[in-house]
Amino acid sequence: MNLVSKAFLNVALLACIIFQSGAQEKDYTVREELPENVLIGNLGKDLDLALDPNIKLSSPLQFKLVYKTGDVALVRVEENTGEIFTTSNRIDREKVCSGIHSESRCFYEVEVAVLPDEVFRLVKIRFLIEDINDNAPLFQSTVINISIPENTAINSRYPVPSALDLDVGINGIQHYELVKSVSEFGLDIIETPEGDKWPQLIVQQNLDREQKDTFVMKIKVEDGGSPPKSSTAILQVTIADVNDNRPVFKESEIELSIPENAPVGTSVTQLHATDADLGLNAQIHFSFSNQISNAAKRLFNIDSTSGLITIKEPLDREASPVHKLTVLASDGSSTPSRAIVTVNITDINDNVPSIDTRYIINPINGTVLLSEKAPLNTKIALITVMDKDADLNGKVTCYTDHDVPFRLKPVFDNQFLLETAAPLDYETTREYAIKIVASDSGKPPLNTSAMVLIKIKDENDNVPTFTQPVIGLSIPENNAPGTQLTKISATDADSGRNAEINYSLGYDAPSVFNLDRRSGILSVVRRLDREKQDKYTFTVVAKDNGSPSLQSNATVMVMVQDQNDNSPAFTHNEYNFYVPENLPLYGTVGLITVTDVDSGDNAVITLSILNGKDNFIIDPKTGVIKPNITFDREQQSSYTFVVKAVDAGRPQRSSLAKVTINVVDINDNRPVFVIPSSNHSYDLVKSTTSPGSVVTRVFAIDNDTGMNAELHYSIIGGAARGLFSIDKITGNITLQEKIVAADQGLHRLVVKVKDLGQPESLYAIALVHLFVNETVANVTYIQELVYKSMETPLDRNVGDSMVTPQNNGYIIVVIAIIAGTMTVILVIFVTALVRCRQTPRHKVVQKSKQSGEWVSPNQENRQTKKKKKKKKRSPKSLLLNFVTIEESKPDDPAHEHINGTLDLPVELEEQTMGKYNWATTPSTFKPDSPDLAKHYKSASPQPTFQIKPETPVPPKKHHVIQELPLDNTFVVGCDSLSKCSSSSSDPYSVSECSCQGGFKTTGPIHTRQETALKPPLYGTLYGTGTARSHRIKINL
Repeated sequence: MNLVSKAFLNVALLACIIFQSGAQEKDYTVREELPENVLIGNLGKDLDLALDPNIKLSSPLQFKLVYKTGDVALVRVEENTGEIFTTSNRIDREKVCSGIHSESRCFYEVEVAVLPDEVFRLVKIRFLIEDINDNAPLFQSTVINISIPENTAINSRYPVPSALDLDVGINGIQHYELVKSVSEFGLDIIETPEGDKWPQLIVQQNLDREQKDTFVMKIKVEDGGSPPKSSTAILQVTIADVNDNRPVFKESEIELSIPENAPVGTSVTQLHATDADLGLNAQIHFSFSNQISNAAKRLFNIDSTSGLITIKEPLDREASPVHKLTVLASDGSSTPSRAIVTVNITDINDNVPSIDTRYIINPINGTVLLSEKAPLNTKIALITVMDKDADLNGKVTCYTDHDVPFRLKPVFDNQFLLETAAPLDYETTREYAIKIVASDSGKPPLNTSAMVLIKIKDENDNVPTFTQPVIGLSIPENNAPGTQLTKISATDADSGRNAEINYSLGYDAPSVFNLDRRSGILSVVRRLDREKQDKYTFTVVAKDNGSPSLQSNATVMVMVQDQNDNSPAFTHNEYNFYVPENLPLYGTVGLITVTDVDSGDNAVITLSILNGKDNFIIDPKTGVIKPNITFDREQQSSYTFVVKAVDAGRPQRSSLAKVTINVVDINDNRPVFVIPSSNHSYDLVKSTTSPGSVVTRVFAIDNDTGMNAELHYSIIGGAARGLFSIDKITGNITLQEKIVAADQGLHRLVVKVKDLGQPESLYAIALVHLFVNETVANVTYIQELVYKSMETPLDRNVGDSMVTPQNNGYIIVVIAIIAGTMTVILVIFVTALVRCRQTPRHKVVQKSKQSGEWVSPNQENRQTKKKKKKKKRSPKSLLLNFVTIEESKPDDPAHEHINGTLDLPVELEEQTMGKYNWATTPSTFKPDSPDLAKHYKSASPQPTFQIKPETPVPPKKHHVIQELPLDNTFVVGCDSLSKCSSSSSDPYSVSECSCQGGFKTTGPIHTRQETALKPPLYGTLYGTGTARSHRIKINL
């Protein structure tokens, strides 16, 4: 690869590096001394800035001239267009390039930054300054003295000191001529290899010092400018005596090197010359030629006798690295000898690097103001480092001395861009003093530093911060309006207006609070009532004055402390409680509810009864009222007292409430028949009575109230052929069919009265005898029929075999006696046989506690019932066998002990069977009540229960089984509301009862001997289970 290819590759590589670093170079040519506002070029067009349309610029395209503070700008750049113009400061080539060799090209360099950062480029512009003829050539002296020996040969030449012209090229010195010349001398111009023109004086005629020793002429020098400039000097030629041998230098050219730190007086070199003449003409005088530079004349000294060149002043390679010394050796002859001494000044590291800072962001009072929101790579300044030393001594590195969020990015060899390298935060660091250090590579290295001051401009990037995110406060209720709660405080890390905080209440804040926007004092504008609201939760807002402003919220929780400003409050001023009269002792009557809207001890309430403490007690905390007594609605139906509620506050507050307790009736009294007055009474129904006529009526009473005392009547047996019906409300018994001959005789109606009590009704049964005939001719006969009716089971109609005495008379009596006798014998036999077989089964039945319901005896005959059972019996109805009552008389004539059995056909409805548990009621018999049991003997082998007489016991309430009036029907029933009780005041009562199992009950009952018939025992069996036949034995 040849040198040309290598050079091309190096240039291409350098261009690539410069392009990647965002740096470019551009050359322009400009003439010196141009007036102001002359267009030099256009960077916007010349750089060919093809902007990517997809790149969004943060600001318009801008061309910014980068210059050092204090520099005189020779050009200006239009920031918007990039046009370059001259300024009022004229470009003077000779001043700009004063230290440059006259024939070298002169450049003026500036840097231009292309902004914004998205398209950033740093362009180095070099202006080639074209010379104009603005300087005239000048001789160093207005009088030039030349000495020429008289024996000088014609055409001999003598050098004339050259003139100097600061212009170059064609504008430099082009011509010398003699003005007012003489014939003895002429002028010739010699051009040196360097292009300098040296004038020489030519001797044209023989000289004779004796004839004329001095010639005075004028020499003119002229440049090549248009128009040309010129100057003149006096040329005075003195004719001297002859010396015909010139000195000869041993070395005509010498090149040497000397360090720039060589001290003053140091010998540089010594020249040696010889002269063939003798005497004075052989004495050699050394001197510097007038053509050496002024710097060389200042720095070096030559000994005129010895030719020793020494250092006269300190050397500075950076000022002039090479000095050419022209040394003349003259022996007094006309033409001295010449020698050229080239002194190369070698570099030492005697110059510290220099740092030139040119700001892209204009500083204010030497400090750059930079926003904390400035993006990364924001360009701040162009840093140029230089070292006048050479080689390694002039190789400079640049860096910052500590860790800062800024960096130096290389652009050219000795230029760096100072830009941001990390996000800035005013709240962390508000200003930076960046120390930029430039160090060379000499040994030892020298360094220098420069400071770049950057102040960070605060931006509103911090929201106000509350000292507490949740502020908990408390205040007693009933406060004075305007009471101050606390001072809300928030801080803002920003500064200035960005840190000024205004406080306000959030949208959720109630109007009862006020917040001072400047001081943050939170106050209550109205009186608070804890009972209306005991807690307030709202937000407060802290907002700064930045643009745009930032804000933050805090939650305020205000707890209102209670004061005892409210009395206990009953839910009602008056309480009415309704309790059943069978409520047990210390059962719960009701609950008094009292509240106190205060809290804590102020709401702790104690209840007490002011009056009525003997009858009732109240739980002081729960308010539950309990009775100290048992209730009896029939004795007292209501109680009234006052309850006092007292809180535990200081001072205490209290309230009163009236309490009324109403005793509610329960169904604890069974109906009692008033009409008929006895079970063996009868009424006459004439055969001519029309259907629809009321033939008699029944009437019963109930000591309960309400629904418990509302009664319904019904015929449950004995209504053969539907001849009679009963009004369920009035109890009127009405003839339904026309009476025929077969209807003659005694009819027995089994009438049931029941109340409508809940959850279970009570009932009673009475026998109503109706004698159908025209007259009552034979009272005794009718009484016999009634007597037989009392002996006839309730499932049979007594009128089936009864005829009037007029028709059947004695025949019927005889037949009845025979049939009765046979029936009794048969019943006794069958009873004995069945008992023997059924005794084990009776025991099993007694152990199983099945539920059932007593139903009234059916007056229909057994055969009809069996037919119906086969045809119409529903699976929901069960049939119990009859109960047989056996009677036995004691030895004591005053008392009659009845031991017998009673067969009762009992039908259980499955819908009723599951509704109630077994329950029995004690039965009470009055001593004078007729005993009907002895008329209902049966041989049915069924289980029995024993009732034995005992000493009379005190009466108990809530007996379900009522004691019938004298000669009235006896009723057995069961009350689910109470275990065993009776409302009767009769001393004859049952002490215990039970309705569980196979209806087994024991209890004392007292009776006395009566000639009249005893009433039969009827009842209802409650319970659930499968259909079973039970034989119940009652020992009376």
